[in-house]
Amino acid sequence: PLPYPALAQPVTPELLVSPSSQDGDLGSECPEDRGNWTGRLDFLLSCIGYCVGLGNVWRFPYRAYTNGGGAFLVPYFIMLAICGIPIFFMELSLGQFSSLGPLAVWKISPLFKGVGMGTILIVSLVAIYYNMIIAYVLFYLFASLTSDLPWQHCGNWWNTDLCLDHHVIKAGNTTFPVNISNTVSPSEEYWSRYVLHIQGSSGIGDPGRIRWNLCLCLLLSWTIVYLCILKGVKSSGKVVYFTATFPYLILVMLLIRGVTLEGAWKGIRFYLTPQFDHLLSSKVWIEAALQIFYSLGVGFGGLLTFASYNTFHQNIYRDTFIVTLGNAITSILAGFAIFSVLGYMSQELGVPVNQVAKAGPGLAFVVYPQAMTMLPLSPFWSFLFFFMLLTLGLDSQFAFMETIVTAVTDEFPYYLRPKKASFSAVICIALFLMGLILTTEGGMYWLVLLDDYSAGFGLMVVVITTCLVVTRVYGMKRFCRDIHMMLGFKPGPYFRACWMVLSPATMMALLVYNIIKYQPSEYGSYRFPTWAEVLGILMGVLSCLMIPVGMVVAVLREEGTLWERVQQASRPAMDWGPSLEENRTGMYVASLAGSQSPKPLMVHMRKYGGITSYENTAIEVDREMEEEEEEASM
Repeated sequence: PLPYPALAQPVTPELLVSPSSQDGDLGSECPEDRGNWTGRLDFLLSCIGYCVGLGNVWRFPYRAYTNGGGAFLVPYFIMLAICGIPIFFMELSLGQFSSLGPLAVWKISPLFKGVGMGTILIVSLVAIYYNMIIAYVLFYLFASLTSDLPWQHCGNWWNTDLCLDHHVIKAGNTTFPVNISNTVSPSEEYWSRYVLHIQGSSGIGDPGRIRWNLCLCLLLSWTIVYLCILKGVKSSGKVVYFTATFPYLILVMLLIRGVTLEGAWKGIRFYLTPQFDHLLSSKVWIEAALQIFYSLGVGFGGLLTFASYNTFHQNIYRDTFIVTLGNAITSILAGFAIFSVLGYMSQELGVPVNQVAKAGPGLAFVVYPQAMTMLPLSPFWSFLFFFMLLTLGLDSQFAFMETIVTAVTDEFPYYLRPKKASFSAVICIALFLMGLILTTEGGMYWLVLLDDYSAGFGLMVVVITTCLVVTRVYGMKRFCRDIHMMLGFKPGPYFRACWMVLSPATMMALLVYNIIKYQPSEYGSYRFPTWAEVLGILMGVLSCLMIPVGMVVAVLREEGTLWERVQQASRPAMDWGPSLEENRTGMYVASLAGSQSPKPLMVHMRKYGGITSYENTAIEVDREMEEEEEEASM
């Protein structure tokens, strides 16, 4: 007798039904509808809002100037082409094809469901501290609503003797040269001694008291986020019309204000002067890849979640290029806005630009606010700058929350989908409570720890695994066929080469580099104790450990010998495929729960009317598969 055809070729999973795919009651009533984006631009703007975040303003310009100025754009765009655009497109395709969140999408290969669990863990950790940064921004936003910015002068109760006001130097610059190397600007003391009150804590193990004003800001930021994701993508899809476009308006205003300042060209020259010798060092290429990786937000599940609310034939191929290139251009523009102001500032203070340039929170909460105090109408510009940071941060936070909520509600659609609003509230409250430690006097140490470790190598492992599972386990041919079914054309050789070899290889290199060049966290001159390091590393390892845990669970659910179980668990579940009956053509016809005997394509067309161009595609795909089956049986 012939062996099972199903074992010979993984194209026909209908013959070996794994027990795991027979779980649900087939007769049970359908879960509540998932919902879709309501407007044409909702999806595109949500993706732009998600990708364009705080990192574009405070990470990219600094990374560019430390890694060879204008020359940095060469590795930046090459890395964008190798591991930015292809993975972005892969994630959108997975989401749109299946209409499932980042957990349920692993019906594609139930053995690897742990990857989805790892994603959710990473996103939850990031959401906790990302909202704290939004809380700091709110704090400064309110502080800017005065006629005189509170970080303008020394002489407040929080200032020390080291505080030196640049206005004083300006006034008396002829009499004696001032040594400013061991002094502190008022804005720096305002940030560390007043906002953070970090002198109340001796280190990460001694968080001190809760700062109530920060705590209220955190509560406010969670409330804003909750109100915006209350109705899922129906509400957040409308909010992004404002939060995704408004930062551009402010960025252009800051840019025009910046380049008209005297000394601005000093900063811009500093930012853009190409130093091509840097391109020979591996560090620059790694930095470029990291910047692309975090800036586009691949691997966090946000893209997958957003795409899962699309209609089946939405042109995500076009959207991929709009979002990824728009994101790169925004980063470069932000660099001009930041460095023109830094150039002006270095001229005012009489120090070289590299002494005022900083990255991360130091730029947003110390250097830029200090520069604002030197401008006429300083509270106005300060308010604008922080309002821009607020809108940049919020839509990325919506995406993180939407990802967590969607992932869990898609796992339990019967129970949770009708109660989505209350479930979102529960998650927001839980994450707010976990974030309370960040509002203490030593909260900044915890924030740095979360920032350094939560989305480090864990995220890379998740993305590498996803890439390999889709191309190797599920099969490149099948994945391309699915995209063909959805978009009407197959991905070209560029995408296939990147998915198969280039993207996973680049990410492996990133991962190895990250592990070899591992440096303990520090905040200013404070070095973290060993237990904090271990805690951080555990955060990263925990998200990786989800993958083997998921495998064990999947294998235990199957029957047969170990190898048979593994094989069955790695095949797509029975109901894998497009979520709507009318989009299920070819091999996906009649694999939905409750559908009748296999419908030939003709019945399918009579039921849904006429042959559309997509039906043509379906006929082509069917023909291809029949030919392949004949070849296999020859």
